[in-house]
Amino acid sequence: MSDYMTDKIIALTTCGSAAEARKIAHNLVDRRLAACVNIVPGIESIYRWKGKVETAAEFLLIIKTTKDASPGLRAAVSELHSYEIPEYLEIPIADGSQAYLHWIEQWVKIN
Repeated sequence: MSDYMTDKIIALTTCGSAAEARKIAHNLVDRRLAACVNIVPGIESIYRWKGKVETAAEFLLIIKTTKDASPGLRAAVSELHSYEIPEYLEIPIADGSQAYLHWIEQWVKIN
């Protein structure tokens, strides 16, 4: 792996239903805030909420985008999400296929 860091990121969020996951994914790609969103079904989340340990079946969204699109992406996830506090995490992409990284750049547009 090189020491080169790209301006591409992976953002993560979880949803409580397949319908909500699809709605958010389609909106993010349609708005060109993400080049691609993978929906991973069947995850189990164990977390503390309002003083209690909870368990929930969720869907993980893996969102491929750029750092410049991050503020708009974060706002859109917050707007579209049903959770009181939706998960939103960003992971920088250090390196990858140059063709794929270029493809992300091509399809993410900042207004």
